[in-house]
Amino acid sequence: MATGTTGKHIEHAGLDVNCLKSGPLGGDAQIASLISDGEIDAVIFFIDPLGLHPHQVDVNMLLRICNVYNIPLATNYSTASLLISGLKKIKTHTDDIR
Repeated sequence: MATGTTGKHIEHAGLDVNCLKSGPLGGDAQIASLISDGEIDAVIFFIDPLGLHPHQVDVNMLLRICNVYNIPLATNYSTASLLISGLKKIKTHTDDIR
C-alpha cells in the first residue's frame, strides 16, 4: 500500500504496489483506516525533517494511529532497513515452522 505519489515512484522502480489517494487528498487517512482495520503490519513513511508538509495534520494523524495500534513505524532509511530485515526474519521463521 502506498499513497498515490509515492506509489507511482514505487511502480516506476518496477515493484507492484496498491496505490491509494495522494496524501493531501486523503491517502494518509486511508492508510490510517487500514491500520485500524488490522490490514497493515508496518509503516514506512519517509519524512523530510527539514521540509514543511502542506498536510502536516494528516501526517501527524497517521503517526499517532501507528502509535495507538502499536504498528512498527520507520520514518528514515536506516529504520526502514532494520524494519524490513526484521520482517524478513519473522517471515522466514514462520515459513520454517510450517
